[in-house]
Amino acid sequence: MTWSELLFAHWAVESDLVRKHLPTGLELDTYQGSAWVGVVPFLMSDVAPRCCPAVPGLSKFLELNVRTYVTRDNKPGVWFFSLDAESMLAVRAARATFNLPYMDANMSLHQADSGATIQYESQRTHRNEPPAIFRGNYQEEGESFFAQPDTFEHWLTARYCLYSANEKGELFRGEIDHPPWTLRNAKCEIQQNTMGDPYGFDFTATPTLLYADAIRVRAWWPRRC
Repeated sequence: MTWSELLFAHWAVESDLVRKHLPTGLELDTYQGSAWVGVVPFLMSDVAPRCCPAVPGLSKFLELNVRTYVTRDNKPGVWFFSLDAESMLAVRAARATFNLPYMDANMSLHQADSGATIQYESQRTHRNEPPAIFRGNYQEEGESFFAQPDTFEHWLTARYCLYSANEKGELFRGEIDHPPWTLRNAKCEIQQNTMGDPYGFDFTATPTLLYADAIRVRAWWPRRC
């Protein structure tokens, strides 16, 4: 798959508040004593099993996730609180196979030209799930760079697995592989952001922002931890 038009927007959140939303068996990962929660809008494309053609309705769609950072057996990874997507087929496939909280949403992305401001909107519509809205404009800024070890940017982005849990509370790990992110600074104007409201996360402060160039990603089926 390919991830593009991707913004990392992160807020420092009180650790105990984040920790209480994690399943038993995962340890909250912090940076210099602070927990961080991200809102990450992007475009998914070229999504297909290896050696298989793309499937209409599954191969290209917008996605926006709310995430934090965890460890298990000293392996750092990502924990998703929610993953909103505009493809109903993709939502149901991901919920069934990856045990991830994908949710239906009405979404749009508008960009006049390459490098121009991206206008991104997402409004959750999933039945029996709490409402959540993101509306904002963002744009890359400055020269590209690779995150260096022991930096905050590296801690946020050098994550090569995701964790999930089923209804029984059993934990799973899904491996992910991709080259190092090509990152840039970013500027963003957020008109509305209630993505953290269902969990009590306050996203009113100015976030830490990074823009990521398009990247090719491979993922494997999750395995029980």
